[in-house]
Amino acid sequence: MRTVLVIVILTFGAFTSKAQEKLVAQASPICVMHLQKMPSAEQRHHESVMQRGDEVMGFSHEKTEHHFRLYADGGAIEAEAENAQDTASRDEIRLHFGHIVTMFADGNFSAPMLIHAQNPPGTEGMKRLRDAIQYRLETTEKGARIRITTKDPDALRAVHEFLRFQISDHQTGDSPEVTKVP
Repeated sequence: MRTVLVIVILTFGAFTSKAQEKLVAQASPICVMHLQKMPSAEQRHHESVMQRGDEVMGFSHEKTEHHFRLYADGGAIEAEAENAQDTASRDEIRLHFGHIVTMFADGNFSAPMLIHAQNPPGTEGMKRLRDAIQYRLETTEKGARIRITTKDPDALRAVHEFLRFQISDHQTGDSPEVTKVP
């Protein structure tokens, strides 16, 4: 009796499995094609970062180029208009960076939090050690740069952590390694 029960269960299981395979085979081409057209979670996150960034910063990521640099004494945040004739983007970059220098010096990192929808790594250390970090606005031909410097090793680690996060989340392709100041 037990043998008959086992045979019935195995037969039913094989039948059910074959039916499921047939349904999956029929649906798979549509689902695979649909999934291929859908952006990945990483792509959706990056698009959200760019959209929130445009709103918070006041200039378009599509018309500008961003870079984050790590130096032995700190680093830099850079943005420039891609087109030298785009003075509107250039001026918006300079205006925004002027505000950011003041905010960061006061330990206020709300703008990066709004852009990234999270508190970026390194900001807690940068807040706590704000008296050991200097922020200087430098204008460039097509935009501006925020030069961040410190002599404090803990502040330096926090700055580098913050800049590495920016490189990753903005997908700039910049080096996460410390380089020489140009």
